[in-house]
Amino acid sequence: MKKLFTLTLLFLVISSTYGQFGRQGRRGNMNRIPQNTEPTEAQIEARKKEMEERREEYIANFLGTLEADEFQKEIVKQSLNSFYDELKKFYDIKFESQVERKDALDKMIEKHFEEVKLLVSETDMQKINDFTKGKFDEKKEKKKKRKWKKKKKDKN
Repeated sequence: MKKLFTLTLLFLVISSTYGQFGRQGRRGNMNRIPQNTEPTEAQIEARKKEMEERREEYIANFLGTLEADEFQKEIVKQSLNSFYDELKKFYDIKFESQVERKDALDKMIEKHFEEVKLLVSETDMQKINDFTKGKFDEKKEKKKKRKWKKKKKDKN
């Protein structure tokens, strides 16, 4: 009786182990998590280029919402580009707390856009502040542009 019980227990352990691990050799490691590999230089450069193009498109969509003239829009565009370059450097800096980081970021934004504040209207400056804080809804603006173009086309 003890031998039968021991053999049955051994059979159950072997079959459950085989069920979990034994079939991997036949079907490959389908559930295996791929190892993290470092991106190549070409991949890094391609990603940087893609991010730069996306940033330019994002800024261009935002500039379309401003009520400023072309000269003012160009100044704002240059200012936003330099702001994002500074922002990259800013996030490399270590801070002791999130509150300290937030205060430093607010001061940096205020200092960076002092000259722009003198050139553009109050409503445009509010839009710029919202843009730098991530409150700009690009999809909503694209939708407005499409509706405007459609209305203009229907009028003609």
